Amino acid sequence: MNRVVATHNSPRTWFLTSSLTPLAVRLIRQLLTHGDYVVACLPPHEIEHDDRSAEFRELVNECKSNRKDREGWKDRIRSIRCDGRVMGQCSAAVAEAKHVFGRIDILLCCTSEAIVGTVEELSTTPATQNLVRDQFETIFFSQVNFIKASLPTFRAQHTGHIMILTSIGGHIGTPGMPIYTAATWALEGFCDSLAYEVAPFNIKVTIVQPHKEIQSLTNKIVFSPSLPHYDSENNPAPSVRDMLTNVLNLNPETALEPSETEIIQRYPKLPPSSMDRLVGETVYALTAIGGHENPPARHIVGFEGAEAVKEKLKTVTEELEDFVEASVAVDIFESELKNEVTQGKVKPEGKPEGTGGPSSTTST
Repeated sequence: MNRVVATHNSPRTWFLTSSLTPLAVRLIRQLLTHGDYVVACLPPHEIEHDDRSAEFRELVNECKSNRKDREGWKDRIRSIRCDGRVMGQCSAAVAEAKHVFGRIDILLCCTSEAIVGTVEELSTTPATQNLVRDQFETIFFSQVNFIKASLPTFRAQHTGHIMILTSIGGHIGTPGMPIYTAATWALEGFCDSLAYEVAPFNIKVTIVQPHKEIQSLTNKIVFSPSLPHYDSENNPAPSVRDMLTNVLNLNPETALEPSETEIIQRYPKLPPSSMDRLVGETVYALTAIGGHENPPARHIVGFEGAEAVKEKLKTVTEELEDFVEASVAVDIFESELKNEVTQGKVKPEGKPEGTGGPSSTTST
């Protein structure tokens, strides 16, 4: 199928790197309702998990039904089993998508999982040390594989939009989730550089950052064995382990007991109405920005996330000002410029106003 270049409001072809999450299922419904085409990648280890894949299977049944409001859906969605950690499978999935629908307009990198454990808790045994590698394989390397596989197609089309769904963890560290934060920052740094490289080919890059709970509560959570030193009773840092455990314990099917010896995995199960409210803003943001002619380099979803990022940037700015003399102490320019910088009158020449990519726009 060969179609002309899609505009923002015309049918577009979306490629989702992970389609079994509650967020992805709700997004796909919106896209099919709009008339878009969807390539839905299904991680093999998740499609075999009955509870995890239940909502997507329900969606597939809707697409095959005779409902008037679902007419044509089954012809505009393609499911592909694909392990993003394997480069060959990513390349094959992109080739199949192009063969079936003729093009790809938007690549949505939305694969995630959360490893919960402090730096020390993740260093106690070979098994916990492997969780560090697993986190980077899931959040960083798998998404990089999909991006690399799609670039030749986007370059040949001379158009395309790469969207990365991360979290405000790309701005703010979280006690108890250092490896999740590190993998998120790695992916965002990769995409910041990528944006400059692909801009000449009319390929856009956007990082979408909802609140941390959006990704954490819609994907697998892995708890490393706990150490008593980091219990909330002994450590004043906010305990993300306690917060996530409390949410999981609201449902008897996902309830857990803290362990000092075992690695525990859970897929959160929230009531459908609660899940709708949780992911609604993010789904809207993705559909509004995806394929836009001039998308932002970063988009922070929701008021709380925007305020948290503003506070972090305010702190960074204040620290820069407090230590500006130390910053310019080794400056080779011994002139009025150095004095003016010290007094905060001007910015050093050559410093870009934004650091979000070729388009330094950040929207909230």
